[in-house]
Amino acid sequence: MRKFKINELNRMTVDEFKSSDKISLIVVLDNIRSLHNIGSVFRTSDAFRVECIYLCGITATPPHAEIHKTALGAEDTVDWKYINNTVEAVDNLKSEGYIVYSIEQCEGSVMLNELSLDKSKKYAVVLGNEVKGVQQEVIDHSDGCIEIPQFGTKHSLNVSVTSGIVIWDLFNQLHG
Repeated sequence: MRKFKINELNRMTVDEFKSSDKISLIVVLDNIRSLHNIGSVFRTSDAFRVECIYLCGITATPPHAEIHKTALGAEDTVDWKYINNTVEAVDNLKSEGYIVYSIEQCEGSVMLNELSLDKSKKYAVVLGNEVKGVQQEVIDHSDGCIEIPQFGTKHSLNVSVTSGIVIWDLFNQLHG
């Protein structure tokens, strides 16, 4: 086996990405403090053609060198908008016909491996703060919660890892 060179990967240009079809998924970042986590979510969202990222509360916005360090330019390809209040963002998405799930360990949450999406519908997922998770008020306004099954001693995953797992799974259900 031979590792591919960058020019052999045939990736889209920024303009091609901007005009390409996206999956019906918006990622909402609820008070994410780490700029590296934000950049990582941008990069994952680029990889799987997420429609848009909503940056809420204390979540920093591009342009920023520390976001760019992990996004590697994905902050220029993936559409994003800043909304101060995450509850307002969730309520707006719901009024636009999105089904909104918070990614959180909650009573009645659906395990990610048991989630079944309808390709004809639009979805949004809320990812929470590195310490406090998704705000309870945001959960209260969500349509439900998705939980990633975990089998070790830790009770949570890093938000950038969580976003990668969730976006990949939802991409597999919504793509095509």
